[in-house]
Amino acid sequence: MAPAPDRFTRFVAIDWSGARGSRHKGIAVATCVAGHAAPTLIAPPDGSAWSRTAVLDWLLAHRDEPLLAGFDFSFSAPFVTRGAHLPGETDTRDARALWAYVDAHATDLDLGAASFLEARRGRHFYLGAADGTKRDFLHWRICEQADGTTKPSTVYDAIGASQVAKASFAGMRLLHHLGGRIPVWPFDPLPARGAAIVEIYTAIAARATGLRRGLSKLRDAVALDTALAALGSAPHAPLPTYTDHVTDALMTAAWLRRAASRADLWHPAALDPQVAATEGWTFGVA
Repeated sequence: MAPAPDRFTRFVAIDWSGARGSRHKGIAVATCVAGHAAPTLIAPPDGSAWSRTAVLDWLLAHRDEPLLAGFDFSFSAPFVTRGAHLPGETDTRDARALWAYVDAHATDLDLGAASFLEARRGRHFYLGAADGTKRDFLHWRICEQADGTTKPSTVYDAIGASQVAKASFAGMRLLHHLGGRIPVWPFDPLPARGAAIVEIYTAIAARATGLRRGLSKLRDAVALDTALAALGSAPHAPLPTYTDHVTDALMTAAWLRRAASRADLWHPAALDPQVAATEGWTFGVA
């Protein structure tokens, strides 16, 4: 069963970043309300660039609203097919324990996790040829194996433009710092009221607009409006600049608004209790 049509009245998509430092041009936060109005950007508190901590604070300030927020990073690491999140190192039996472990062992500014990966390169993470054969690090979660429309990256591959490793482990720190104050699906059941958080993948939103793999980045106003129209959204207000981060967030907010009513996306066939507890799921993978 999907949430009631009026359960969520605001939808937020967050294009995330695992970059070093405390201000990140790669973070974009977009929102839209129920209906067909165009999504808009939420400006960072200082007017320049978002920090990860500022995103956390913003979410907590809005936790009582009927808001569905999607983050573009992997909420956990593979577990089911390997029996551990970081084999030989962790005895974490669920994703929340992994989040706590990462937070306890990462020392980076602003909930970053680059040093966590670098300290384990060659053992768990691939950061370059010196770490060995790349294919030895390619392990995927159940939801990533079930995704037949895109090509998800593994959280153990930390090199290249498409890698999600640094962003994902930084995101796990944010999820830990939420402290259960906002439910995170599917680790938590959907609440009867208030905000909820899901994992999203902007490439899934792009496929839903008809964009082909490898051609899914929107870099101008016409391309963005074409994608929004395919999602039942009105055209956006012109932006000063068009970056992948901004357009991904705007497009995915409109997609999340439409996808939230699909019962099949809330009840994927392969999402059993073990997967839900240890690995989570990307909302949008049926």
